[in-house]
Amino acid sequence: MSRVALVTGGSRGIGAAISMALKDAGYTVAANYAGNDEAAAKFTAETGIKTYKWSVADYDACAAGIAQVEADLGPVDVLVNNAGITRDAPFHKMTRDQWDQVIGTNLNGIFNMTHPLWNGMRDRKFGRIINISSINGQKGQFAQANYSAAKAGDIGFTKALAQEGARAGITVNAICPGYIATEMVMAVPEKVREQIIATIPVGRLGETGDIARCVVFLASDDAGFITGATLTANGGQYMT
Repeated sequence: MSRVALVTGGSRGIGAAISMALKDAGYTVAANYAGNDEAAAKFTAETGIKTYKWSVADYDACAAGIAQVEADLGPVDVLVNNAGITRDAPFHKMTRDQWDQVIGTNLNGIFNMTHPLWNGMRDRKFGRIINISSINGQKGQFAQANYSAAKAGDIGFTKALAQEGARAGITVNAICPGYIATEMVMAVPEKVREQIIATIPVGRLGETGDIARCVVFLASDDAGFITGATLTANGGQYMT
């Protein structure tokens, strides 16, 4: 029986690439999504990957959604915490709601998803938790105090939980993508994209597949000695 992987925000963008790469690697994949029913239905029709709708910002919804995934597919062995949102504003204009929404999804969401799965992974002595952070969680970014704080928190969560999971056969790692050619980035005016690319030593935006391949490696048995790590995938834009 193939291992089961659950990818949050897994039907679009980087998440969709991760879901498809894991399926191609032999995993049984479930893709969570929050709101775009049309995109999720299209994704399932094109890939055969089941999609499940709930908000990662809601703990009870996560617990119920995970229970449904496990009832349908079996125990989840690999969790990819990919779901994320932005609500950008300079700090003097940022609202409490913008702060709460981003922290609720991008930071609380990884607790809400990981916590219901943790004991099962401990009991089975195997698990892979992969948290998709961001270059902006490493270096910060203007008008993203909320997003940068959440993504930096994801890295701290990764390092702490890795210490708890190690002896139970659970690895916990983070990936920090740089600027990836998703719909959101490609919607930025071309002149702005050119300015971004000028700061990337490899001379291009990342592709969703660049991040998906990192996930497949960290999920594999080959990565069993890697835990608490932050894999930086940004074309050299920010070096750690």
